[in-house]
Amino acid sequence: MSEISDQHKTVLDNLVAASKRAGLPAADLVAVSKVQPDARIKEMLKTGQRIFGENRVQEAQTRWGETFADYREGLELRLIGPLQSNKAADAAALFDVIETVDREKLLKALMKAAGDAGKMPRLYVQVNTGEEDQKSGVLPADLPAFLKTMRGTYDLEPEGLMCIPPLGEAASPHFWLLANLAKANGVSKLSMGMSGDYEIAAEMGATSVRVGSALFGARKPK
Repeated sequence: MSEISDQHKTVLDNLVAASKRAGLPAADLVAVSKVQPDARIKEMLKTGQRIFGENRVQEAQTRWGETFADYREGLELRLIGPLQSNKAADAAALFDVIETVDREKLLKALMKAAGDAGKMPRLYVQVNTGEEDQKSGVLPADLPAFLKTMRGTYDLEPEGLMCIPPLGEAASPHFWLLANLAKANGVSKLSMGMSGDYEIAAEMGATSVRVGSALFGARKPK
């Protein structure tokens, strides 16, 4: 087995065990393929991994529309990085899930893009649980109103909520907050947890975790 295959098995085993400890179904594993070399992506595809997360629309278009276009059928692609409204059309055409919806302008752009593409990706609302000025996401206090607009004005039902806890802080309070926000607002799925805390996230109700370095090894800078 290759190193990546070994790492993939380890993460999956840890994920299943963490969910089992909490008495929950195993969370989906999203392999974060951003900035990874083609060779590592190819090895990950050989493991049978079928859900991949990307941060940038243009990079994902090159990877999954060109380099690995032959593998695209049967994969689920998730956009887990910020989305500019002017990239909504490209994102709607490429991705199955967009996890970073956070403003009404983007909802408008996605509605138009979905009409042009003939499909609407499944949508997650990103919540800025740490209320960080530099980070995208709806503030927790603003989430009910945003969801009301999303559902009432645009007739869009969010599949889930997503968060990225602040660096240097314990992740569990943010996972707890996101889970409670989802419950209070009738949202069923939770995208939370990364390489350093995916097991904690699974124990706290994550339905999907976004794992990069624990699967692929450290990313090489561009």
